[in-house]
Amino acid sequence: MEKRSAREGGPSVAAIGLGCMGMSEFYGASDDARSIAVIHRALDAGVTFLDTADMYGAGKNERLVGRALSDRRDEAFLATKFAVKRGEDGAWLGLSGRPEYVKAACDASLSRLGVDHIDLYYQHRVDPEVPIEETVGAMAELVAEGKVRWLGLSEAAPETIRRAAKVHPIAALQTELSLWSRDPEVELLATCRELGMLFVAYSPLGRGFLTGQIQSRADLAPGDFRLAMPRFGEEAFGKNLELVKAVEELAVHKGCTAAQLALAWVLSRGDHVVAIPGTRSEARLDENAAAAEVALSSEELSALDAILPLGAAAGTRYTAQGMASVHR
Repeated sequence: MEKRSAREGGPSVAAIGLGCMGMSEFYGASDDARSIAVIHRALDAGVTFLDTADMYGAGKNERLVGRALSDRRDEAFLATKFAVKRGEDGAWLGLSGRPEYVKAACDASLSRLGVDHIDLYYQHRVDPEVPIEETVGAMAELVAEGKVRWLGLSEAAPETIRRAAKVHPIAALQTELSLWSRDPEVELLATCRELGMLFVAYSPLGRGFLTGQIQSRADLAPGDFRLAMPRFGEEAFGKNLELVKAVEELAVHKGCTAAQLALAWVLSRGDHVVAIPGTRSEARLDENAAAAEVALSSEELSALDAILPLGAAAGTRYTAQGMASVHR
């Protein structure tokens, strides 16, 4: 697996990583034993960049990842996040970037993961009530204490990133990027390159839509949170499906899957860009990992631009409430 980095002295991570969120929540029923097998398969395949967060499953996902790494910690580059507060019963309790919360959240994550350090620690969402300088200052103390190696932000705007970087180097920005979520191309990708930051693309397969495996809303399990997302809504679904069919046709011509084509496009956005598609299937893990070997020609990139230009997808990527918490 190709490794990518954004600056000397910064982290070097697998170009294709593994998002673990769906193993514990949001996408219907899951199986811990199967998920652990997928994580082990990922490590075997060089997909060593593992992404979790304290809010996924209200702590369950960190515990799951910790069990998977119990005897393989040194093989993984481990990233987790804080800021979105949840109760033990899963209740949503708001955001916090307060320094005392940063430290408490980190200690709790270390305990659930069963590790002595986190490789990359993100602020999951920017807390508008706390200056970013205060939050990052507390995060920097975690680095000094050896609990964290590198710092990251998620869904932060360029101005916020620049302010944070004046307090402590920011190694990575995690934000949604895919063929149907191209907004980071406007400014964020260039900001990350300028500041020597990795851009970590989450949902690079459009929450599974760009794989071509979701042909109707009925393909989603009851309780799947995508059913409440605008892009998966009744009105937008058919319009977006037509776009995916065009991507599938191009993939057939290319001799790869639609998922591999979509991931290759994300990696083509810059040599500082990496992707963390999620899966609960070993077969899909192998398929995604192979996308790192798919090279797109200028003609193929132009064809994709024509199919899915900026703003082509119908519907926003989150509900109004969710959209209010991103890019700030």
